[in-house]
Amino acid sequence: MVQATAMQAVVDRAALFDFLLGMGDNALILGHRLSEWCGHAPALEEDIALANTALDLIGQTQLWLGFAGEVEGKGRSADDLAYLRDARDFRNLLLTERPNGDYGGTLMRQFLFDAWHYLALKGLRSSCEPRIAAIAEKASKEVAYHLERSRDLVIRLGDGTAESHARMQEALVDIWPYTGEMFVSEAHDLVLAAAGVAPEPESLKAEWHALAAETLRAATLEKPEDRYMHKGGKRGLHTEHLGYVLAEMQFLQRAYPGASW
Repeated sequence: MVQATAMQAVVDRAALFDFLLGMGDNALILGHRLSEWCGHAPALEEDIALANTALDLIGQTQLWLGFAGEVEGKGRSADDLAYLRDARDFRNLLLTERPNGDYGGTLMRQFLFDAWHYLALKGLRSSCEPRIAAIAEKASKEVAYHLERSRDLVIRLGDGTAESHARMQEALVDIWPYTGEMFVSEAHDLVLAAAGVAPEPESLKAEWHALAAETLRAATLEKPEDRYMHKGGKRGLHTEHLGYVLAEMQFLQRAYPGASW
């Protein structure tokens, strides 16, 4: 067991654990969603690109959940946290568990998440917890590319044919009500923000909206109004979609406990 750092001893460990779960679960669930396109994307290049993005996110999951297991101090590994928790124990944003829909829907979901993810990691690179800052530094290089790619494709499809424009607008309207949760502060967010470990979610909102608005203008898409926003994922209250994701993702580990290659 890796000994707790001095910062872990000062910061509320439960708050830090919840935060690390959230970062890891976001990457894990969205990575799994993207992997569902493997062999099914509309072009070989897109198939490979999405598979690579999924692999990047799963790699980040290992870092976040591995650290979470150490902070928890109960001997659970990243694999244990990924495969042996029930839906109620996951802390991912509802946005990440949304079904893929068509390819335009996947790309719109990816862009809206990438924009938030990039800004969140940028803030975490200045964390006073060295381990978090190091993970954010590594992950931000990958996510900068994710954002560049998803933004470019949203613009190309939004400002493309009448069909592609209509599909991207429909996807935007469908997914937008799930974006507000990214900026909702739970109790652990406030504790960590006060300690200088992570930026308060609300602090990312203005820059995210500016980036989203600029991109949507370039894509000739109309930004939906901010009305009711779905939330609850960060507290373990999920949609029915997460259950299906976990049933597929966790099947082998549940069917053959402790099995290894």
